[in-house]
Amino acid sequence: MAATYEFPSDLLAGQEELHQVRAELSALLKRLPWSVEPMDGFSDDNGWRKVERPASPGWTADEQAEVEKLRRREHELAVFVSTHRFWAEVAAADRVDARTQLKHALEQPGGEE
Repeated sequence: MAATYEFPSDLLAGQEELHQVRAELSALLKRLPWSVEPMDGFSDDNGWRKVERPASPGWTADEQAEVEKLRRREHELAVFVSTHRFWAEVAAADRVDARTQLKHALEQPGGEE
């Protein structure tokens, strides 16, 4: 049976914000054109599968700034969560399990707030 962990509130909050930032970044990238720079469309069926892309107008300066801001915050949060002092209290052999539990802690009914 896997152990359960009492995660510190700041670690839980950091993990929750990391999930939110990643979801926001993913949604933004899906909405944006496929190329940051303006590019012509293309079709290539010489490989093992056909690849087609429409012309891309590129990203605006505001879109580029928003992606950069979210990526920077994602990195800050990932570093905060992965280097949190809590991990020193968890046996090395149990850290993968503990990290998995943290990732899903707020999904569970009655999960810690």
